Amino acid sequence: MMNTVQLVGRLTKEIDLRYTSSGTPVGSFTLAVNRSFTNQQGEREADFINCVIWRKAAENLANFTRKGSQIGVEGRIQTRSYDNQQGQRVYVTEVVVSNFHLLEPRSVTEQRPVSDGNQSYKQTNQTSNQFQGQPNQTNNNDFSFNQDFSQNNNPFGDSQKVDISEDDLPF
Repeated sequence: MMNTVQLVGRLTKEIDLRYTSSGTPVGSFTLAVNRSFTNQQGEREADFINCVIWRKAAENLANFTRKGSQIGVEGRIQTRSYDNQQGQRVYVTEVVVSNFHLLEPRSVTEQRPVSDGNQSYKQTNQTSNQFQGQPNQTNNNDFSFNQDFSQNNNPFGDSQKVDISEDDLPF
């Protein structure tokens, strides 16, 4: 059997980072994923995919993203159900994220306003120099942090500007 999901989209709001009673971090978020076609009015529609991420990867995702951040996620689809307070059975389908990739420069993310002031885990100035120059971490919650998008290490050169719209991307 195979259950593999890869998505690229934008966060619809800040990561909802919580901790289980045993202290395990868990983050939940919704990813807006554009469809690859337009509707009859010529507008591009999006699907809003519920996702959950666990442990250190959840804390890292919460610390290095904001509402509107473009990310890529890998994981699996999971379904579950529970009884709500009214006694009704509620079914939930979500992506359990095992790996994520930040798809925009840190400077762009830092320019985004923090949408909810009561989230104490957000830092307004992320420097994260501890990750620069180090290889990707390899574990069950793999993530990519080894790209330095500072002006001194621009892969396109300082004099060239590259203008790419989402319509130009192959995914």
